[in-house]
Amino acid sequence: MTAPAAATHDHAPGRPRGPVRRPVLVATAVLVAAFAALPLGFVVAMTVDTGWSQTLDLVLRPRVGELLANTVLLTVTAVPLSVALGVGGAWLVERTTLWGRRIWSLLLAAPLAVPAFVGSYGWVSAVPSLAGLWSGVLIAVLFYYPLVYIPVAAALSRLDPALEETAASLGLGRWAVFLRVVLPQLRLAALGGAVLVALHLLAEYGAFAMIRFDTFTTAIMVQYQSTFNGTAGTMLAGVLAVLCLGLLAIESLARGRARYARVGSGALARPTRIPLGGYQIAAQAALLALVAAALGLPLWFVLRWTARGWAQTAPDDLVEALSTSFGYGAVTAGVTVAAAFPLAYLAVRQPNPLTRALEASTYVSSAMPGIVIGLALVTVSIRAVPDLYQSATVLVLAYVLLFLPRAAVGLRAGLAQAPVSLEEAARALGAPPAAAFARITLRLTAPASAAGAALVFLAVTNELTATLILAPNGTHTLATEFWARSSEIDYAGAAPYALTMVVLSLPTTYLLFRQSRRAAGRGGRSRSR
Repeated sequence: MTAPAAATHDHAPGRPRGPVRRPVLVATAVLVAAFAALPLGFVVAMTVDTGWSQTLDLVLRPRVGELLANTVLLTVTAVPLSVALGVGGAWLVERTTLWGRRIWSLLLAAPLAVPAFVGSYGWVSAVPSLAGLWSGVLIAVLFYYPLVYIPVAAALSRLDPALEETAASLGLGRWAVFLRVVLPQLRLAALGGAVLVALHLLAEYGAFAMIRFDTFTTAIMVQYQSTFNGTAGTMLAGVLAVLCLGLLAIESLARGRARYARVGSGALARPTRIPLGGYQIAAQAALLALVAAALGLPLWFVLRWTARGWAQTAPDDLVEALSTSFGYGAVTAGVTVAAAFPLAYLAVRQPNPLTRALEASTYVSSAMPGIVIGLALVTVSIRAVPDLYQSATVLVLAYVLLFLPRAAVGLRAGLAQAPVSLEEAARALGAPPAAAFARITLRLTAPASAAGAALVFLAVTNELTATLILAPNGTHTLATEFWARSSEIDYAGAAPYALTMVVLSLPTTYLLFRQSRRAAGRGGRSRSR
């Protein structure tokens, strides 16, 4: 019989069959995308409502110029330094005879497990006078360079060394090979990491507020707390949103259409590692200093303050904050994965300009700082649905907006590994469409869904800015309890909450590191387009 055999072939894009109908999927995806566009719509609407003349008066104030100068100086200083540390650390681990490189590969990624505001807390404990631009650069570089290191190390691990060997055989020295052959192939990974660092810098509140360094986000928070979503704060949020969108546009232009990929599916050859020789000790000392500053010093002071403050921190308070964070994290993880599924499903099974645009909309919203998303949801809830203001529902929706891409990326990869032909084969063997979908597609995407949910869950437990704005009265999470106590200079009382957040973040950081390596391995076997 030929019918069953024919049913096992993938059907053409645009003609979906099965339990999930295209109109339902598209309608759901459009709703999710429209919701994701809410913060951008809020900024535009508030600008129109304020009026062009008043908007110019508010935006062209000297204070805005000062904040813009601080933010730009921070970004143009910290981002290149983060790229240099990330690329340099990745090169030492992946391309040299560095002693203990397996351990160093994990230690260099580990600072990502320390929330930046916890790292700032550790450094302020060590140096109470820490303040100003260069202190902001120090904190930013130490706690955000792993965003460059992880993708660059993954890219380096899959580069075919044949190009480097060919360049060397033509007479190029080691530095020339690195600059002219290796570095261009790392451009996409380094550029992507640099944009992530820049976006985090624009969104960061706690780390810079603790060292008294004014940025747009800290100024918006002060404006919000003093005048409750005043027009001046809204206009600052608009400028910040424009900066974020500008960064995404610059990254897109810089990335261009260049791609670097191997052709063929053969095994990667192992690169010849460069002997460090007399530089071995210097490299070990440099990495030790970096990890000590980014990981050792904050953890030392967190543990030190915890030892002092554990007795004065009521266990019930810590348990309540932990359970609240767990509750919000679990609910948000489930909602976010459910919201991301239609977008990822259409992007993989029905790729076309519409589905790509719907998927891209989620990245625009997540690129905006939590302060902008918080202000948008406060305004919408007060004007449209007053009963939802300061409710758990609004806070969960803010988390979904912030972390939707974390779930979508994993789901996209999982769905790509669950070909529709398997589902059709199950139906050809007699399984009902819904059962075939559940047993094949959902089952094969379960690991990716779980990984995405874990990333969202732990991101929620460490989120501060949107939580401070939107949390219902009487809500205490790990992040807000830490912030409340540290703001009162009660470092001993804040330390147990900081330690709990770090412990919860370590598994996610390791998961992110391992996923990037596996993705690099799969990428090395893909064909170039």
